[in-house]
Amino acid sequence: MAENNDSSDHTHDHDHPHEHDHRHGRGIIGWIKHQIKPHSHGHQEAALDAALATDRGMWALKISFSGLMLTAVFQVFVVAISGSVALLADTIHNFSDALTAIPLGLAFWLSRRTHNKRYTYGYGRAEDIAGVIIVLMIAYSAFEAIRHAVERIIDPQPITNLGWVAAAAVIGFIGNEWVAIFRIRVGREIGSAALVADGYHARTDGFTSLAVLAGAVGVWAGFPMLDAIIGILIGIAILVIVFNTAREMWYRIMDAVDPAVTERIEGTAQSVEGVLDVHDTAVRWVGHRLRAELHIVVDCLITTLASHYIAEGVRHAIFQQFPAMVDVTVHVDPCECDPDEQYHLAAQHAT
Repeated sequence: MAENNDSSDHTHDHDHPHEHDHRHGRGIIGWIKHQIKPHSHGHQEAALDAALATDRGMWALKISFSGLMLTAVFQVFVVAISGSVALLADTIHNFSDALTAIPLGLAFWLSRRTHNKRYTYGYGRAEDIAGVIIVLMIAYSAFEAIRHAVERIIDPQPITNLGWVAAAAVIGFIGNEWVAIFRIRVGREIGSAALVADGYHARTDGFTSLAVLAGAVGVWAGFPMLDAIIGILIGIAILVIVFNTAREMWYRIMDAVDPAVTERIEGTAQSVEGVLDVHDTAVRWVGHRLRAELHIVVDCLITTLASHYIAEGVRHAIFQQFPAMVDVTVHVDPCECDPDEQYHLAAQHAT
């Protein structure tokens, strides 16, 4: 027996406390790792319906796109009057980061379309494809940054207007950090891995802007080659983020989830009265929504109607615990026991 349901047809209360342990080491190094490394929130507090989640995602993209474009345009002006290759690398990356809103916005738009006979699961996977495009765009910006920096080492050029370079670096940090906070917050609210990854990407851009500031200080102190060296380091830092982001998108495309999510689903199902065992649990993300399948074992002597009610209880319990869950399929299996022995036990219990 298989029971199926869609959470969009039901209203659920989502009042469940949760705690997170975000210890990433001690000191400033641990704090920096915590700020720029995507970390999983396995149960994703995406307590929004699909349409509202998409609207919030589009809204976040529009606002953050505007902020990054303003920052990048100002930096272009400063690059033109200063010749700083480190700032050029940062500017290229900021433009790349702003333009990632285009494929992600298209994916959010597609995800609003309802499922049909060809796309039976809907269009949510477009968001994961957009994530792959974003990774490729980030990688390209990294190689461009490194290329310009190497060319500057081979053919050094004077750097002027260091005060403007420093100002552009500070504004770049502020702009990127604001976008990072905004994208990460909204991404977690709607359960979008691509938007969260893009937020951490913007946060890394903020730290590279601070590196540009350090390069400007070095040039002012009499080390002109430091500007090009900082440009190369920025490119390498971007590649590290490419690796981390690509890994997260690989997990989504390969239908991988945090093992803690699977364990929590099984524990939730096991806690429902009448469930004797839970096995063969499968969970996957489709865009920013979760889908799950699992088998439960029930008493082989109860009626079909009774087993149906148990399956309903399992589904509702899972929906309560996972606001991002859009669909749950529960397969009901009878226990493998001796029916005669079970009958006698039931009769003894009745008397």
